[in-house]
This record gives sequence, C-alpha cells and structure tokens, in this order.
Amino acid sequence: MAVGKKTQLNPYLTFPGNCREALEFYKEATNGQVENMPFEGSPVDVPDHYKQHVLHSTLRFGHAVVMASDSMPGQEIVFGNGNYISIAAESLQLAERYFRKLSAGGHILMPFEKTFWGGVFGMFIDKFGVGWMVNFEEQS
Repeated sequence: MAVGKKTQLNPYLTFPGNCREALEFYKEATNGQVENMPFEGSPVDVPDHYKQHVLHSTLRFGHAVVMASDSMPGQEIVFGNGNYISIAAESLQLAERYFRKLSAGGHILMPFEKTFWGGVFGMFIDKFGVGWMVNFEEQS
C-alpha cells in the first residue's frame, strides 16, 4: 500500500442525459467544484448528437467527492428507492443549506429536524430522482 493513501468510498451516479444539469445544481447547492469530461474527444463511440453529453464528472465539496456520468445512448436509467447519498455536515448551518438547496424542486421524505438520537436529520428525493440524507450531530 502506498504511503499516505486512504481507501475512499465515492458514490457514482448515472443520469439519463442530464448529468451536466444535475451536477451544476449540486455544485451551486454545495458551493462545490465540478469537472466535466464530455464524450467528445474520448475513444468512446457515440452518435454526434451525444458527444457533448458527460462521459465522466466529479463534484468536490468539503471532503466529499461525488462522481457521475450520462448513460450510454439507449441505456435505461432507473433510480431506486433504496439508495441515498448521506451527508454528515460539519455544522448545523451547512447541513441546513445542503438540505434546503439540494431538496429544492424535489420531494421531502423526512423534514430536516431534531431526532430522537440527538442529531438533526432529513431525507428527500431531489428533482433528478436521487435520494439524499442530511445529518448533523454535535460533537461532545
């Protein structure tokens, strides 16, 4: 194992042609940074009308990394109800921002509020069909 390397677990989302729009929405909501690589210029063979779609994208905010892409032409994308991206925010203010911004236009499953375990938590499906959980717990 290389010195200084740590194992990372990063969610990877596939969108049905609106990856760029989704990642720009997430970028604004998280104050993050996005890098997009289009199909154009890659060795992946896609129709001309698909070349500006996203082959690979990376969103970075805080210590988090979310990767994404558009599906291949003709590939059906089905979002499941058992998958969520969970954010453990470093402050209550940041957690409130993530919840408010990322849930805009989506469907709130659990409002962002205090919980029986002492944290503040909420769940939603965003306007792109992706499930999110936002949590904040005071450190003792």
